[in-house]
Amino acid sequence: MGKQLAKIISIIFHPVLIPTLGMFLLLNSGFYFELLLWEAKRFVLLVVFFTTCILPMLSVAILSLNPNFNVNMPNNRDRVIPLLSASVFYYLGFILLKKVQAVPEFKVFMLASVLVLVALLVISLKWKISNHMAAIGGLAGTLFALSFRHGINPIYSILIVVLLSGLIGTARLILGKHSLLELIAGYGLGFSVLYLVIYFA
Repeated sequence: MGKQLAKIISIIFHPVLIPTLGMFLLLNSGFYFELLLWEAKRFVLLVVFFTTCILPMLSVAILSLNPNFNVNMPNNRDRVIPLLSASVFYYLGFILLKKVQAVPEFKVFMLASVLVLVALLVISLKWKISNHMAAIGGLAGTLFALSFRHGINPIYSILIVVLLSGLIGTARLILGKHSLLELIAGYGLGFSVLYLVIYFA
């Protein structure tokens, strides 16, 4: 994999996009909420996209007005404020998704994601753990938890997420953004928190 391809993969599967892509995948993976009306699915996708992508990107855009802020966030402490604001936006998504009472897993997904963001924030004070891998790891944990909880085997969705996990991790290594340990730690954090919260909620 060349650096140009690695950059494209890192952008397409950026942490602010993975929740929306993941929710779209979940809505088409054979779980019972696949039967939701299109209006309900659209509401869920819009809420997730707005609170996990648009608002976090706006907050980073505002921070970038400060000449001392590096939008690439090369240092771990540069990510503290963006992670803090993102956790607030995710919690807003949790509140909004309470309206879809027929599918409690959606709001639990958002709440568990808040926990991951808070953990990333705390860890980032000392260590540059991978946000990319935490995001895709969280999606993998969600799929496995729902699969075991409902007795459904969404094999194609799981294969897609496992493949993406490898691609994203490889891309981050090639770009020199993280060490292998930082990638594994991020993936493990996202996977374990989402799996445990969704499975036992």
